[in-house]
Amino acid sequence: MFTRRIGITGAFVALVMSPLLLEGATTCKMTNQQGFVEGSCPVKLTSVPSHEPGKSYTECVTVHVWLKADDFCKTPRIEILSPITGTFRPTMKPKMKKEKRNNERKRGVTRVECERGATELLPNSSASLGLWELKLDCIKADAKSVVSVAYNSTSRNCSVSYTVPDPVPDFELSVNGSSKSITVTVEPGDKVYTRWCYRKSSGHCMVGAISPQITIDPSRSRSALLNIPYLLPCVCVQAYYTLVDSCRRKKCPFENQSLADVRDVWASSKVTLFESCFKLQSPCPASDLKISASLCWKQHEHLCIPVLNSTLKEEEGGQDFIYKTAAVDRHPRMCVQFSLQGSHNISCPFLADMSSWEVYMAPGRQSVFLYLTSSVPATFSAQLCVPNERGCTPMGQVHSVIMDGNTTERRINVPLYSVAERPCVQVWQSDPALHGRRILCPDYTHNRCGMYAVAALIFVFFAAFLGIFFHRLTKSGTAGWLCIQKPVLLVCSSEQSAHVSAVCALASILQGELSATVHLALWALSSQTQTGAGTGVADLGPLPWLYGRWEAVRKAQGKVLIVWSPEAKKSYETWREERVNMGKNERDCSKAEVGNHLKLNERKCKKEKTAGDCVKLCDDKDWYTQKEPSTVIAPVFTAALACLEGALQGCKGQGVALVYFQGRCHSRDIPKAFRGVPRYCLPQDLGGLIQELGGMRRQTQTGKFSWQCWPRLMSKVLSVWLARQLAQRLQTLLPQMQGKQMEGPGVTSTPKMMSEKTQSRLRLPAARPGTVQEHEPLHG
Repeated sequence: MFTRRIGITGAFVALVMSPLLLEGATTCKMTNQQGFVEGSCPVKLTSVPSHEPGKSYTECVTVHVWLKADDFCKTPRIEILSPITGTFRPTMKPKMKKEKRNNERKRGVTRVECERGATELLPNSSASLGLWELKLDCIKADAKSVVSVAYNSTSRNCSVSYTVPDPVPDFELSVNGSSKSITVTVEPGDKVYTRWCYRKSSGHCMVGAISPQITIDPSRSRSALLNIPYLLPCVCVQAYYTLVDSCRRKKCPFENQSLADVRDVWASSKVTLFESCFKLQSPCPASDLKISASLCWKQHEHLCIPVLNSTLKEEEGGQDFIYKTAAVDRHPRMCVQFSLQGSHNISCPFLADMSSWEVYMAPGRQSVFLYLTSSVPATFSAQLCVPNERGCTPMGQVHSVIMDGNTTERRINVPLYSVAERPCVQVWQSDPALHGRRILCPDYTHNRCGMYAVAALIFVFFAAFLGIFFHRLTKSGTAGWLCIQKPVLLVCSSEQSAHVSAVCALASILQGELSATVHLALWALSSQTQTGAGTGVADLGPLPWLYGRWEAVRKAQGKVLIVWSPEAKKSYETWREERVNMGKNERDCSKAEVGNHLKLNERKCKKEKTAGDCVKLCDDKDWYTQKEPSTVIAPVFTAALACLEGALQGCKGQGVALVYFQGRCHSRDIPKAFRGVPRYCLPQDLGGLIQELGGMRRQTQTGKFSWQCWPRLMSKVLSVWLARQLAQRLQTLLPQMQGKQMEGPGVTSTPKMMSEKTQSRLRLPAARPGTVQEHEPLHG
């Protein structure tokens, strides 16, 4: 009875409130054919959104009904079925009797009188058709509600429905993994709320306190930045309008993707221990994370040895990971290793008083003793194993003991077969079986003293072997290892005694230590100074000798080394001025130039007894005090400049290099015209110079390299050592050759004498403060 009264009351309230929901006016007048389709239902619904701040989303739905002239005779009725109810009857008849109208009003029928418009004002088509439009304005409907209107007459029955949408904003996401942030960008329009959440199920997204709601006003900025503590697969972003109970659109950028950083899963998870199980709680549901769990024995702080065949089975269903512990050895050092995408996280949830048995180990002679106590009757087993990354690999026989459940201590003797492998002992409860094995490792530190002694002896033996090897290597000399097979032409550029001594020292090292064929004007004074050297400088003259040697070295693909000095810079400038005064822009080593210089220098050399003066350059003890200019160095250097310029103009300067001595000259003293010519600063660039000259390892009689059997590493080490030895020898000679006057002979007269002098000066003087000597390694 009470339910029936409520139904009658609700119907009465709906009947009373129906006109209130229909806010607009109801009109009926003649119209044209716009919007009317012949043969279809004459009802059409249109809507206008209504955005009111602080209220829910609604729409104003308007009902359009088209009627022909003959439809008025068929008693048409328009019924609004939802969200309100009401009946409207259009008519063109004159006023009805009061009694009948009252009866219709009592039945909830609202009469709508249609105007009789002037047919002559309408188009011909409309006048002939006689079309009226009944409009019911603004039926207010909330989001997701259905507006349904039915048309009934004696000839047609039809209905039209319209579902009010619940609008959601459209947005795009941009993820920044390094900063753990997501940028949300919305389309232009109304204000939008956005926030991130953890998706727990398909229809539920959990929002935490650390996820603030951010407002995006597209009129100011269309983007907002969301900072997320953990980038998990279930992280989603919601966006919705600022209306009350607005529908939310959700996007999950990490769904069905592999994790970029698995550490976020471990950092956001928590293990909770219960009486018979433990739970791994994560913001994401268990279905989103493929986590596996297995047991491991914590040996020390940074090592947990996995237990073989101890994977724990997860309970199906639920949002969290649940694992039963009834059949697990719940020792405090028995831990759980969670694995995901190759990453591991170790948790030790068990407490100290949860285990029912204990074991400790004592050393024995070629064995270990295990002492067990148990509060429950069970069988325990022990076996040797070798720990590795995957676990403890079993080895040897399994030893077992039965415990009756009292506090009596039992012992197991486990023999040690191979101490070299340093095995451990794994102990477990075999009946009734429990998951997990305890791994006990004996102390092998007392055996390490002998190993250290053996290692020390091996090290001493190896060091002594290397010392003897390098000592014999140094005694064999550098010539036994490296050699230069192509000829070298050395050209002096200064008459200073220190410069001449350094050039002769360099020539002696190249010829005596590296077996190179060296052409030096100071060594080729006559045909008798060098065996097999051909005609000397005194026989031909400085210029023909230089041109001949230059051409011979070039054909043999050798190298011409012009040793530069500060005096060479002045000589070069004087030579350039003379060429400008002569009015010649291009010169090379032509036959005309050879003839002109030959005649001038031959006359000068004959008058001053060239041969006698030249011999004194590398042999006379009074060379350092002489003040007369040399008749060999200046013309040879001038001719070398002409040949070098001609070679550079003909793009044939690859066989020429400039050399200067550290402390005697600087690279800025070399003219810019020779910028493309390779230059070397000695002694620090001696290794690179040997490579430029084509230094290689000496071959054996069989034609194979003697170092072919040695490792490449040893070859490089010896090459570096050899380059440093040669650099030290040259550096030893340079300081002793400097000064105003020196005791004893300045420069040896022959390559043999210079080699002996070089061998006797092996001590390297102390480097000057603030200087750094660099040596490049030699390459064979």
